[in-house]
Amino acid sequence: MREMFDLQKLVRPGLDKLVPYDAHLYTGVIKLDANENPYPFPAEAAQKIGALAAGDVLSRYPDAGATELRQAIAKYTGVQPEQVMVGNGSDELILNILLTFGTGGRVLITNPTFSMYKIHSLVAGARPIPVPRRSDFSLDVPAVINYARQSESRVIFICSPNNPTGNGSTLEEIEAVLSQVNCLVVVDQAYLEFGGADCRPLLDKYPQLIILRTFSKAFSLAGLRVGYMLANADVLRQIQKVKQPYNLNSFSQAAALAVLTNREPFLKQIQDIITERKALQEGLQSIPGVTTYPSVTNFIMFRTNYDSKLIYQQLLDRKILIRKLGGPELPGCLRVTVGTAEENKLFLQALGQVMDELGRFVTATLFPTNLNKT
Repeated sequence: MREMFDLQKLVRPGLDKLVPYDAHLYTGVIKLDANENPYPFPAEAAQKIGALAAGDVLSRYPDAGATELRQAIAKYTGVQPEQVMVGNGSDELILNILLTFGTGGRVLITNPTFSMYKIHSLVAGARPIPVPRRSDFSLDVPAVINYARQSESRVIFICSPNNPTGNGSTLEEIEAVLSQVNCLVVVDQAYLEFGGADCRPLLDKYPQLIILRTFSKAFSLAGLRVGYMLANADVLRQIQKVKQPYNLNSFSQAAALAVLTNREPFLKQIQDIITERKALQEGLQSIPGVTTYPSVTNFIMFRTNYDSKLIYQQLLDRKILIRKLGGPELPGCLRVTVGTAEENKLFLQALGQVMDELGRFVTATLFPTNLNKT
C-alpha cells in the first residue's frame, strides 16, 4: 500500500523558520507606513508612461539586458553600463546575490535593519548572522570586521541610510570594512536621494563592493518594482547565471527610463520631502512622551513609553497607518513615512491625541480619585 502523501517531507529544511510575507491592504487611511513618495506622479512623466501601452511593448518579450535603461542608469550614476544590473525590485537583486554567493555560507546582517536580508538568506540556503549595531544604531565596524573574518563568511549587508532607524553610515566606516574583509559588501542605498553618503566613489577601488538602489522611493515607481545594482563587471557576470532571463518587464523598463529622462519634477518633490521631514521631526519632538531619532531618509523612527502595537492600533483606529516596530532591538519604536504637509499635520494631531489619552488613563489608574472623600 502506498504511503500517505506528506507535503512536509518534501519542503526544504530551513524553510520552517519562515512565515509567508503578508502585506495587509488597508483602504480609506492616510498611508504613512511604506516609505513611498506621497506626492502625485508628475503629469509629464505620467503621460509618457501612459503612451507606452501603445505599440508592441506589451506583446513582445522585454529586452533581457535592459540595454537602454542600464545605459541611462550608468549615465545618472557615473559608471559604465556593464557595471549595472536591473531587477524586479531590490528584493530580486538581494536574492540573486545570495543565490550566487551566499548559499551554504554565513551572511552578516547589521541589525536592526531591513528584514528581507534575513528572509532572502534563508530562502537561498544561507545562514544569516546578526551583527548588532551600537546603541545609537551606528555601524560597529570592529564587530563587523571580526565576524567577517570567521570561516564561511560570504556576504555583508549594510543598509545606509538604514531602514528602519533612519541614520547613515559614513564613507570612512564603509571603507574601513571594505579594506579589511574578503567578503562581498552589499551597501543598500535605497534612500540615498534623501541624504547620506554616496558610496559610488568606493566602487572602482574595491572590487567586492555592491551598491543597491531603487526607483521605488524617491522616483515613485514602487508599483512597478524597479531596482538596480552597481558593481564590478566580474561580480555581475556571476550573478547573471542565476538571474531570470526576462526578469524586468518592458513596461517597467520603459517607465524607469521615462522617469530618469524627466527627473526634474521628482527632484523638486525630493526637496519638498526633506523640508517636510524637518517639520515632522519638530512636530514629533513637541509631543510629550515622544522621542525621535535623527533621519536622512524619507521616514522618521520614534519611540514612546507605551507598547508600539498599542500606539499603532490607536492611530489605525483614527485612519492613520504607520509601521510598528518594537521587539527587543527596538522597544516601543515605530516608523512614520514623511507625507505631505496635510498628511503630516493629521498624523501629528492624531498621535498627540493618543499620547494625551494614554497619559490621562495611566494617571487615573495610578492615582485614582477617591470619590467618597469629602
